[in-house]
Amino acid sequence: PSSDCVVAEQLCLSDSTCNATYRTLESCALAKTRLLSLDHDSRVRCLNAELDLGNSSLLHCKCHRRMKKQEHCLRIFWTVHSSMTDGYFNLETSPYENPANEEHWKTDYNKLAALVSGKNCSQLAGDATNSCLKATHVCNLSKKCFRLRTDYASICTKGAGNEDVCDRRKCHRGLRNFFEKVPEDFTKRILFCPCQDEFCGERRRKTIVPHCSFQYNTKPNCLWLLDSCLEDHICKSRLADFQQNCQPLDMSPDGCSLHNHAACLQAYMGMIGTPMTPNYVSNSSVEVSLWCTCENSGNQKEKCDQILGMFESNKCL
Repeated sequence: PSSDCVVAEQLCLSDSTCNATYRTLESCALAKTRLLSLDHDSRVRCLNAELDLGNSSLLHCKCHRRMKKQEHCLRIFWTVHSSMTDGYFNLETSPYENPANEEHWKTDYNKLAALVSGKNCSQLAGDATNSCLKATHVCNLSKKCFRLRTDYASICTKGAGNEDVCDRRKCHRGLRNFFEKVPEDFTKRILFCPCQDEFCGERRRKTIVPHCSFQYNTKPNCLWLLDSCLEDHICKSRLADFQQNCQPLDMSPDGCSLHNHAACLQAYMGMIGTPMTPNYVSNSSVEVSLWCTCENSGNQKEKCDQILGMFESNKCL
């Protein structure tokens, strides 16, 4: 069976029985996105349709973070697995292929980094102590890294400081483009550069142009942020990926259930450019958070604290 949901959907639609089952699941998923409450019989019908897929490749298909038809692929995945999100934000499983199974790009990062290190230090003032500045210089030597970083920076800074509000949706799309299309050799070093002083920390915190991508004038409730995320196929998928790969576990030696630090960092980067974009909280620490609050959460305070805690007190990060 194909592991790609787009191919799996095509195979299913060519089979009359699978086609009918899939159409039922589509109407179930549509009702859910419109927040229509399904009666008992409808819920049973939806659950049975999911079970009827049996060993269909649709039931086991996945998507790739860098694929061209990513949004279409994710829509198929959540159509088939719509019962997973019933009533709670724990999404159980990631729609994304295991990072170990994905292609890793060969890059010329080390060659470009050597070029930067070999330049006259006076040209790159502060490079010796500012690893964030050095990572930016290396990015600038790569055409793709420079172009996509410039793209999101220009979109996310439009309107900043003026009365105009920046176009957050376009800013987020630009950030996702950067983190998806530029090899991780470049993106990880720009986002996770180690800092010894606040000047470097400030540069790191501003990597994602937080005034546009991260902050609102006032902090919204974290439950509102979650609702915005679950209405968006990409954000919901990235959140599921983050929950799977950054699952804290007290019994584990490093406090992390999967012991795969790289997969967790990749999942964290996947959240950037979504309604639940995280960022560093200050110039002098590596603590991260969402831009939201749990004040006035009423009887959902515990759930709200859990959402915020996924970032603020996550040992895997």
